Amino acid sequence: MPIYQMLCITGHFPEYTHIRELVKQSATHIMDAGGVVRKIDSWGTRALPQRLRRHGNYHEIADYWTMHFDTSPRTLLSLNGLMRRDPRVIRWTVLKLGSRPEDIAREGRRTLHGDKADSLDP
Repeated sequence: MPIYQMLCITGHFPEYTHIRELVKQSATHIMDAGGVVRKIDSWGTRALPQRLRRHGNYHEIADYWTMHFDTSPRTLLSLNGLMRRDPRVIRWTVLKLGSRPEDIAREGRRTLHGDKADSLDP
């Protein structure tokens, strides 16, 4: 299963129950389809760089969060549909980090101990 990272920008609400529910819904969707959620991070509430419109509402402040997960491409398509229809979501993007955990670990070793890392030292 490919490994993905999703960054989600959610409309800001005074109480975090809406965001908690969205994160739980997204993670449950992945796990119900046989995927694995590896990490969920909250980046907090931030001002948007510009006023954004989504589902007929304008947003100037939003909550940012990320989720790292493994899932099939078919489940990723259904997750995108879920995000598209949800009125709490302003924007989201999904990055494919790798096809296997070994690919990501190999890249990490190369950047930490590779020739380029040694040549960058002063």
